[in-house]
Amino acid sequence: MPNSCPKCNEKNIVKSGIIKERQRFLCKDCNYYFTVKKLGKKIDDYFVTKGLQLYLEGLSYREIERIIGVSHNTVSSWIKKYNITRPPHSDFHPVYKVFKQNELLEYIANEKNIKGSGLLITEFGDKYMMIKWERFKDK
Repeated sequence: MPNSCPKCNEKNIVKSGIIKERQRFLCKDCNYYFTVKKLGKKIDDYFVTKGLQLYLEGLSYREIERIIGVSHNTVSSWIKKYNITRPPHSDFHPVYKVFKQNELLEYIANEKNIKGSGLLITEFGDKYMMIKWERFKDK
C-alpha cells in the first residue's frame, strides 16, 4: 500500500477496487483515485555493472547469464537501456574461467598461462573470474 496520496501527500488512503489487474486507491482527503506502478524485482547495481563489463569483454548473453545468475533477457534489456555497443573484436574471442583463490594463484604462477594474452580478473563473491583473450591469433 502506498505511503501517501501523489496529489495532496496526505496519508488517509484506502483500497478502492482493481483496474486492469492493478490495485486502485482513494485518497479520503482530496477524493483522488490512483494506482501504483509495480516495482518488480530489483537487481543490485553490482551485478548490472558486472554484466555490462562482461558483455563489453565479448561474452554472449547466455554466458553472462550462467556467470552472474541473471536471465539473458535481463542482460539484453540492460544493454538496450544503457545503449551499450560492443567494440569490434573480429580477431579474438574471450575465454573465461572461474577459480577459487588458491586455484587462481596456481594458474597465474605458471607463466605460460598468462604470456601473450590479455587478462582480466574480477571478483564474484567468494570466487574469481578470469577473462583471457589472445590477440592476433586464429580462433
